[in-house]
Amino acid sequence: MKYAIALLFGLLPLLAQALETGERLAPWTLLDQYDQPYSLNADTHILLVARDMDGAKLVKAALADAPKGYLEARDAVFVADIQRMPALISKLFAIPAMRDYSYRVLLDREGRIASRYPGQAGQVSWLRLKDGVLVSEQAFADAVALKAALDGVPGP
Repeated sequence: MKYAIALLFGLLPLLAQALETGERLAPWTLLDQYDQPYSLNADTHILLVARDMDGAKLVKAALADAPKGYLEARDAVFVADIQRMPALISKLFAIPAMRDYSYRVLLDREGRIASRYPGQAGQVSWLRLKDGVLVSEQAFADAVALKAALDGVPGP
């Protein structure tokens, strides 16, 4: 009996994190690689979330040839969960390297934002939003497919 109760309580957080289509996303604010704040707002139409380094590498590969402002022109933002990265590595190497990217990276240093959204390791979650409400979601495990999807979003 004790094991059944422990199992039930262990699974409750998984149920609480499920995000449903039509649900309004809770507001949040994160700092980017330049320590500039960004708050999720009604103007955000695409939220890309990488839960690990492999997912972030997919975004980097997909945006390798993208001009500066490419994501912003599509009302898209990218959240990278960097909580597992050692603080010294992130401060001395990783974040300074991100400053050379042509796109903004919102850094989830504590993993409190990325964990709200569905996703697998090694993938990028794509959440389509309208006025802060989830319209659809999909996952990408391939940089070419992610780039094609982003190219399909009307830009400038």
